[in-house]
Amino acid sequence: MADIQVEQKSRGGKKKPKKGDARVDMTPMVDLMSLLITFFMLTAAFSKPKIMEIVLPEKIRKNEKVEPPKIAESRTLNIILGPDDKVFWYPGKADPDVTVLQETDFSADGIRQVLLDRNRALFRKIDQFEKDVIAGKIDIKQDSMRSAISQLKKDDDTGPIVLIKAYKTSKYKNFVDIIDEMSIVGIARYTFTEMDWIEEGLVVNAIGREPETASGSAQ
Repeated sequence: MADIQVEQKSRGGKKKPKKGDARVDMTPMVDLMSLLITFFMLTAAFSKPKIMEIVLPEKIRKNEKVEPPKIAESRTLNIILGPDDKVFWYPGKADPDVTVLQETDFSADGIRQVLLDRNRALFRKIDQFEKDVIAGKIDIKQDSMRSAISQLKKDDDTGPIVLIKAYKTSKYKNFVDIIDEMSIVGIARYTFTEMDWIEEGLVVNAIGREPETASGSAQ
């Protein structure tokens, strides 16, 4: 607490200093602390770590016989993450004498457009459902909305079944990018699998050379 010097005149005419106590009003400090506490609480709630959700299949128990799912070739879309940020795709089953890889990229008119063309029916259902929720035509909570969209994807029997494969010199960044594209377009069924020797040969033929080993590969 500070002292204040107050001058007073004595009987002899001399000035005599007198000490006085100074008071500090702490009310504004209390308001400031309340604002700071509120600010830190909100920033801590909004700055959550960013994570990528990947749904993995259930583990098969030992000695448990499980038949692999049958995939229709007409709905199968193979996506290969190639070197130098390139993306290749082809429909159906790989045939060294017939299959030709189509090259594209991660732009809006690239692999996203390919996925949209093959998933247009389901994409329209999800888009219309979200618009009805925003417009108030459907009264539903946020958690229930996610469950409803998941059910739409589960019931879908027309969309593509995407098989994603990474070449030996592909980048991990492309792995993240393709998962984002699956989420943006609303692909219901996709999985990651290994390439076979036919597809590796198709990639080499498509780029016209054997790519050099990359340090940031996805393998």
